[in-house]
Amino acid sequence: MMGASINSGVQPAMRRLRLSPTLTKYIARQYLFWFGSFFLAIVAIIFLATVVDLLDRLATKDVSLSVTLKMAFLKLPYLSQEVMPFTLLFAAMTTFWRLTRSNELVVARAAGVSVWQFLLPVLGSSVVIGALTITAFNPLASILLSRYEQLEASYIRNQTSMLAVSKTGLWLRQADDNGQSVIHAARVKPGSVSLQQVMVFRYADEDRFVDRIDAREAQLQANRWLLSDAWLSRPGEASEFHEQMELPTDLTVDKIQESFAPPETIAFWELPEFIELMQAAGFSAIPHRLQFHRLLALPMLFAAMVLLAATFSLRPQRRGRVGLVILTGMLTGFLLYFISNFVFAIGLSGTIPVVLAAWTPAGVSLMLGVAMLLHLEDG
Repeated sequence: MMGASINSGVQPAMRRLRLSPTLTKYIARQYLFWFGSFFLAIVAIIFLATVVDLLDRLATKDVSLSVTLKMAFLKLPYLSQEVMPFTLLFAAMTTFWRLTRSNELVVARAAGVSVWQFLLPVLGSSVVIGALTITAFNPLASILLSRYEQLEASYIRNQTSMLAVSKTGLWLRQADDNGQSVIHAARVKPGSVSLQQVMVFRYADEDRFVDRIDAREAQLQANRWLLSDAWLSRPGEASEFHEQMELPTDLTVDKIQESFAPPETIAFWELPEFIELMQAAGFSAIPHRLQFHRLLALPMLFAAMVLLAATFSLRPQRRGRVGLVILTGMLTGFLLYFISNFVFAIGLSGTIPVVLAAWTPAGVSLMLGVAMLLHLEDG
């Protein structure tokens, strides 16, 4: 008899812990609708702002409007990815506020549904959005941003030097009044811009080969590369040995660092291999490692945005205080954004470990959201 009474008490409790599939789909559909609406609206605003900014920067350049619009379209996916956490925050706050205002969540809670249960559809949707952002949206945004960087370097920065890292070593192209030079190095000496096992191919006019230089080392100095133990080879002539040779250049350490592919232009799937190549070549890969872990932390960050939105939107508010509560939630989101950028900057400087810098904003936001919801639900 006692066992039967216990089972009869447990079964209703278990039924209360289960969320109706119909309610799950309804909440998820409402959230995805508002996410799509906010995303399209924010993307449109970003596109217009980008076009205006490019028109201002290209005002003194001989660039057509079609090129300006193309550059804006190429940069749009990357900027959209950057504001994704705010889009999720606004969508979650709107969803919970509307469900609370219509008393739908009040009825659900009266039926025994806890706050954690009706948060599950929104949390699940956010995690899925985060996974899709990492695996599908980010590679597309990286490819387009890389093309944008090339156009910006050509039309705005007038950059003539290019640098690439591959499994065969380091490749660098520079141009001067006499033509252009393609420099290959097996590796870079750590702590300085000193190339090891160097080959230099020099061209004149329209890619007309002039000569080749093989050197043990090339050290970057003011307006020149200083080549050591160099062999100079010209077509149809015997090779000449020089203990030291000078190769004019306008490159500096900062220009070389800027010539690297920015972390944002490398797809998530390609970042681990690129990081290995950077480290093998002797360059610091801290920005790329930070970008990789930032992307990995996106699902957690998106879930944290939902929890923070719930703390500001689930509790019924008196008339006149709704706007204040929503504004407080938005300001909290922006505050977390600036704190995240500050932590990332510290991580880039090497003051704290990259993993800690990348995961701290998402982890702290998640713990803060959980703590506030626990106080709201059980406090």
